[in-house]
Amino acid sequence: MLTKRIIPCLDIKNGRTVKGVNFVNLIDAGDPVVLAKQYAELGADELVFLDIAATLENRGTTLDMVEKVAEQVNIPFTVGGGISSVEHVDALLKCGADKISINSSAVKRPELVNELSQKFGSQCVVVAIDAKKVDGEWLVHLAGGTIPTELNLFDWAKEVEKRGAGEILFTSMNNDGTKAGFANEALAKLSTELNIPIIASGGAGTVQHFIDTFVEGKSDAALAASVFHFGEIPIPELKKELKDSGIPVRI
Repeated sequence: MLTKRIIPCLDIKNGRTVKGVNFVNLIDAGDPVVLAKQYAELGADELVFLDIAATLENRGTTLDMVEKVAEQVNIPFTVGGGISSVEHVDALLKCGADKISINSSAVKRPELVNELSQKFGSQCVVVAIDAKKVDGEWLVHLAGGTIPTELNLFDWAKEVEKRGAGEILFTSMNNDGTKAGFANEALAKLSTELNIPIIASGGAGTVQHFIDTFVEGKSDAALAASVFHFGEIPIPELKKELKDSGIPVRI
């Protein structure tokens, strides 16, 4: 059985790691380079770096910050934020990224998923989907959750899989920052309907939430931010409890 992955997420704005609730009210959470090194040493399986202001500010991800983080980690490193071209991805990979994450740019031009998977391989392409449950339907939102669309989460996830996405990073905007648990019902549906790995994001608050998303949500990986940044759940302890609960993890 494949091991389940624990992935700290560094949301970057103005060169600092930030964290909010439901995508707003951001507070400072530390130096991303220092945090990245720390997580790699503590046993994180992967690291995600999201330049959360890049799309809103109509620019690409900051390359020098990516390079600094890449120098400090020896685990797979995914970078996202404002990525909209093959050339930009090429530059990020040369700076040390292992995978890239696209979100708004994929919705605006779905062919980008095809182009990137054909050029770099599907294992390099993560499609991030921020969705909010509105009147019983999960609707995709763009630009850091600020722009609602009529696009259905599950339909969009199936489309990007067909276009060559290697993984889906699904963030529930309803759950984000609440520490009330992941959106396991939606995650289980994604895992059942798709054949590529699903990364759960939004809502981690306790060790039990991680257990639940792997068991009930059928998630392949769980991503979290504030519980790691502020030392609420140390990664070594989390992995030990997951293993004790019968969930396969890399110790």
